[in-house]
Amino acid sequence: MANEESQLADFTTDGCSMFPDGTNEQPTLWRHCCVAHDFSYWQGGTYQQRKLADKALRLCLAEVDLPSLGSMMEIGVRLGGSPYFPTPFRWGYGWPYMRGYKALTEQELVKVAEKAPSNLKDY
Repeated sequence: MANEESQLADFTTDGCSMFPDGTNEQPTLWRHCCVAHDFSYWQGGTYQQRKLADKALRLCLAEVDLPSLGSMMEIGVRLGGSPYFPTPFRWGYGWPYMRGYKALTEQELVKVAEKAPSNLKDY
């Protein structure tokens, strides 16, 4: 039986967490950016991977023509997404709390692939 450290929860997303997923006119305008970001946060990994995920969120919002919003959200996730906060949106939230920053092993990468949604656009 696998120990608790090796357990990966199913992927979940709440979209943009404590931020709207879009505008009143287009309520899911940038949700896809947040879902992709959540996928990175769910699987976790190294500190550098987290920085890249946060940058990708900012760049995705810039592609939606919202660069200032992207910069603001990047600051928010940099401040609130630490793996050391016991939140449902922390870095590596698919793994048990206090995993911290560490590269995924080959076995963990297999688990991520097995549990990864076939299409993030379905979320």
